[in-house]
Amino acid sequence: MPSPPIRLLVLLIAFSCASAEAQDLNVAAAQALIRRILPQRASEFLVEPLPKEKNGDVFGIGSVKDKILLRGNNGVAVASALYFYLTEYCHCQVTWNGVNLRLPAKLPKVPFSIRTRSPYHYRYYLNYCTFNYSMSWWDWDRWQQEIDWMALHGINMPLAITGEEYTWYQVYHKMGFSDSELKDFFCGPAYFSWFWMGNLDGWGGPLPMHWMDSQKDLQTKILARERELGMTPVLPAFTGHVPASFPAKFPAAHCKRTNWHNGFGDTYLLDATDPLFAEIGKEFLTEQTTLFGTDHLYSADTFNENEPPSSDSAYLSGLSAKIFDGMQVVDPAAVWVMQGWLFYSDRKFWKNPQIKALLDAVPNDRMLLLDLAAEIEPIWKRTNAFYGKPWIWNMLNNFGGNVNLYGRMDNVAANPPLALKDSSGGQMQGIGLTMEGIATNPVLYELMLQHTWQSEPIDPEVWLRSYIRNRYGRLSPSLEKCWAILRRTVYNGQVIRDGAESIVTGRPTMDSATAWTQTKLNYPPGDLLPAWDLIVHSADSVSPGRYTEGFCFDLVDLTRQVLANYATVLQAKWVQAFKAGDIAGFDKGCSAFLQLIDDLDSLLATRRDFLLGPWLADARRKGITSEEKALYESNARDLITLWGDANSPLHEYANRQWSGLLKDFYRPRWEKYFAFLREAQTTGKTPDFAGFEKNIRQWEWAWVHEQKTFPVDPKGASVPMVRYLYRKYHKAMEAAWQPAFSSRASPAPAQGPYL
Repeated sequence: MPSPPIRLLVLLIAFSCASAEAQDLNVAAAQALIRRILPQRASEFLVEPLPKEKNGDVFGIGSVKDKILLRGNNGVAVASALYFYLTEYCHCQVTWNGVNLRLPAKLPKVPFSIRTRSPYHYRYYLNYCTFNYSMSWWDWDRWQQEIDWMALHGINMPLAITGEEYTWYQVYHKMGFSDSELKDFFCGPAYFSWFWMGNLDGWGGPLPMHWMDSQKDLQTKILARERELGMTPVLPAFTGHVPASFPAKFPAAHCKRTNWHNGFGDTYLLDATDPLFAEIGKEFLTEQTTLFGTDHLYSADTFNENEPPSSDSAYLSGLSAKIFDGMQVVDPAAVWVMQGWLFYSDRKFWKNPQIKALLDAVPNDRMLLLDLAAEIEPIWKRTNAFYGKPWIWNMLNNFGGNVNLYGRMDNVAANPPLALKDSSGGQMQGIGLTMEGIATNPVLYELMLQHTWQSEPIDPEVWLRSYIRNRYGRLSPSLEKCWAILRRTVYNGQVIRDGAESIVTGRPTMDSATAWTQTKLNYPPGDLLPAWDLIVHSADSVSPGRYTEGFCFDLVDLTRQVLANYATVLQAKWVQAFKAGDIAGFDKGCSAFLQLIDDLDSLLATRRDFLLGPWLADARRKGITSEEKALYESNARDLITLWGDANSPLHEYANRQWSGLLKDFYRPRWEKYFAFLREAQTTGKTPDFAGFEKNIRQWEWAWVHEQKTFPVDPKGASVPMVRYLYRKYHKAMEAAWQPAFSSRASPAPAQGPYL
């Protein structure tokens, strides 16, 4: 029989009966979750309540005859007990990018009962940006899956801002604003993250009323499910963002006009000292509570990437006090949850006196700070742990939903519990995930949430062995070596803020990088090749029917990464040929670069995770008229390419290496660039780069407004495709990155048909 992992031995205690105290566990909701996760095996699990321990959720597992007993003080605890059993005893895994639920025919018994408490009162989840970079088009079925994933991984404090626009529509109508006065206020569905944070108005609209109604209904379902599982959702509060028509309707109001990024127009922020601020804040929370109820946690970020009008400490204290007063006048139990991103993104303004002034105006027990990117720069260390406020250690990791292998594995494995035990850590009360986009680098999120039920640092080497076995259904020396290489290369977290992008997704250039497409790696690219060797050859030892989803995803993702890195080598070749006037060499180099894009597209087509089609199809499905469908498709296309209009300063910020997008957007754009350079080369004229960029912006803008279907189902098989690409590119990559080893014989992968 499998034994409990060493990391939990210190937490084992006698398995006691539940007390007669009131329980938070909704047994029916917990059982329903088990049926959704394991529909064929749910009857083999029993659910019982446990009393909550001081400041922490608690779960227990044990065996009762031939069934597994799952106990917890709420649904999240029971779901965590289930996931603990699945991962530790059945070697299973549930991630965004691969699910392995191959249970043994007979469930393993738990040899002795286990009971453990989370050292973290809060386990926070989501970033405002996630609601658009990943969740823009989600329906209830997709949200159900995510809430179940959250519960399995111990999340108990999700940000819940779906449908906020409906609340604002009701509030402003009651204040006398007409639909025409609000038409340019509400943005398109792909941009609400930044509308909610006061960064833009109207972009991507006008917003159909059907959208507002449907999102209100969706939010009702989301909150009901989260609450029945014992989660405490964080709802929004008023931060001062008002319609552009507000100053005309209320000319005496003190509004600040601000501009987040050129190209998105001005927005208006109502000064917190204005009497209308408290009135509007009260109306919003009253309306929201009527619609959705409350759990007394309210998210408010007043100056997200916008500076306040004054750095005076007295002003900032007064502003903060007014914002909080607007919450507690409606809800005396209100707790203000602040993202804390402003302290990271604008260090020039937010120095310690300004931060302290903003925070000190609110009682310590009524404010909760999110150290939003603690794995990159822990703000708690330079603010005396947020000057006494409770705070949460968060991993951000992903920006823009970009597709790349990257992370700070050793940092994440060690630092949350070290901060918890640090004498200067103040009131650290939780951990969280605040990525801008999900469904990349699943290993980092499994690792981070391993902390939920333990208080000691994680040994990455030991933990990775369990991760590999659970993900791939097997453990082997080759796979362990592969992940050891990944840990010290893509997951070493050095040099750069977030993962490097491929030059393929950048606006065409002869430079090695361009705006929002930085290609500097945090490791020598050749150092990743041995990991590719190992995972490709490991496929040979398993029959095709035994490949897990996680293995196929990782095989494709690692292959994608080495090919994406190799694009820089191919770019350098055609650039060199162009500068040397070598027309034949230039043509050959361009052809090889375009072929690489085609190969990347074909590779990614084998996995639904990397398809453009579902993103666009889901967007169109949200519309009920042809006009709505076209609007939503253009929103979906725009966000991941230009982000804004033809002159957007954020183009490529949210770029994706997706099949369909590579072939229909990035490849044609490079073709146009090569034709432009070829003409200059043959005519002897100096290339007009400014003219090309002006023209390509218009082409990109036209692409945003096209309507075209793309495959929503994978094409081909991942393993044969990877073998084909391995044979095609490996020797050239060795020659480019490891000249000293270019003659080293690599074992050839098993031959198979290209499917």
